[in-house]
Amino acid sequence: MKFIILATLLLAPCLHAAPKTAEEIMLDVRQSYAGQNQKLQGELRDGDSGRTEPLELTMGNQAMNFLFTNPPAETIRLDLNTSPARLYQVRNGTSRQVPASQLGNKVRGMDFNYEDLSLAFLYWPRPQLMGEGRVSAQKCWIVRVMNPGKEGPYYAVDIWVHQASGGAAKMAAYDRSSKIIKRYEVTKIQKVNGANALKELRVETLDPATGKIQGRTYMKMNTPAKP
Repeated sequence: MKFIILATLLLAPCLHAAPKTAEEIMLDVRQSYAGQNQKLQGELRDGDSGRTEPLELTMGNQAMNFLFTNPPAETIRLDLNTSPARLYQVRNGTSRQVPASQLGNKVRGMDFNYEDLSLAFLYWPRPQLMGEGRVSAQKCWIVRVMNPGKEGPYYAVDIWVHQASGGAAKMAAYDRSSKIIKRYEVTKIQKVNGANALKELRVETLDPATGKIQGRTYMKMNTPAKP
C-alpha cells in the first residue's frame, strides 16, 4: 500500500483539530499528500537480501514523483490533481497510466506494489470510523475503507490517522477472504523545512493462510543537507 506504500506515507500540518466523520478524516489524509512540497533522496531496501534501490522522491504541484535510477530507470508519477489520483509510469521518455490489471505488480521487485503507490484506497467511497488507537504513543483515528470494485489486490484497508497531524501513520490491507496480506507503518519521521516528513516506512507482505511475514521492505529517506 503510500502502503502502504503508501506507500509513501507523510505527516502533514494539522487541517482539522478533531474530525468528526470518516469522510473528513480521509479528506485530511488526501490533502496531507497533495500539500507537500519537498525533495528527498533515499532508497528501498529488501529486509531479507539487503538489496537496495536508490530513490528520489519529489513532491510538489500536487504530484509525487518516485525516480528510480538503477537500470531500467523509471519514474512513477502520482497525479493528485484528479479524484481519484492517477498513477503513471515513465520509461524511456514514454509515459503511460498504470492499468488496473497491473496494480498488484511489485515495484522494483520489492514489497511495494503499484496499488500502494497509487493511493487508490484513499478515494474509496463510504469510509467507516472504527474507533481510536495509538501508533508510537500518538492518538489516531482508525478508518476502514472497502474496495467498491473487483480490481486491485485489496478488498479492504484499515488506516490509522494521526489526530494531531491528519497524516496516515499505519495501514493494514486485507484480501477478499478478510485475511491480512499487507502492513505498512511509518517508523521514523524527520523535520524538513519545519514540516514533518518521512524518515522510514516499513512494509510487510503476509501469507493470508498463516499470517506469517513473507517479505519486508523499508523505504528510508535521507536527512537533507542544510543549505
